[in-house]
Amino acid sequence: MKKSLVISVLALLVAVAAFVKDYLPCAKQAADSAQATVSGNVDVEAVLKEHPEYVVNALQAFENKAREEMEAQAKALVKASEKALVEDNAPYHGAKDSEIVMVEFYDYACGYCRRLYPELNQILAKNSDVKVLYRPLAFVSPYSEYAAKAVLAANEQGKFNELHTALFTVQKPLSEELVDELAEKAGLDVAKMKEDMKSDKVSTAFEANNALAEKIQIGGVPTLILNGEMLQPSPDFIQNKINEAKK
Repeated sequence: MKKSLVISVLALLVAVAAFVKDYLPCAKQAADSAQATVSGNVDVEAVLKEHPEYVVNALQAFENKAREEMEAQAKALVKASEKALVEDNAPYHGAKDSEIVMVEFYDYACGYCRRLYPELNQILAKNSDVKVLYRPLAFVSPYSEYAAKAVLAANEQGKFNELHTALFTVQKPLSEELVDELAEKAGLDVAKMKEDMKSDKVSTAFEANNALAEKIQIGGVPTLILNGEMLQPSPDFIQNKINEAKK
């Protein structure tokens, strides 16, 4: 092993192992070995060859700690924005005054959101006491914003669910023409929809979604939040968290 590489590995080992030595015994051993090597008492190459798990375990502990800190930060950000998240400025499904409120941030051009759509509907069918607030974003496609504003405008005509369903079940690439076509088939007044899409009310609602997403540092869609907690987009996980909320 080249001396420069030994030094680099040693530096990494000292830094990471020192950080996590309280979490993993082997990391402490690695740190002790590395520190001894600085004084020329231990063959670093021999130690690493004999115990490569020292580095792996130390790095895993470091990653776990970083992930825990990120999750704690995300939870704090969501908690601080909880009131704004559940305000009735978004289309929703379920009982208006439900105590169990789930928020979904999504994009009509998102494949993961599309796959979650039928699974989420099945969950809602089993849990009529859960209210879902829909907050469309424009993360994926150049046409995502047009689709998001279209469904917000459709909500003004009482047709949010019809267009929402059509956009998530159609088997064609998203485009403005497709949104208009689906809106017409869903029974909307397309001319009025287009007019409402430019209104202050729809623009404010769309920008509010973006501001909330930025404030709680949403980095991807779909993102689900239930009673102030971000959820994994897994049907079983979502149902378990709903069951917990009901208790």
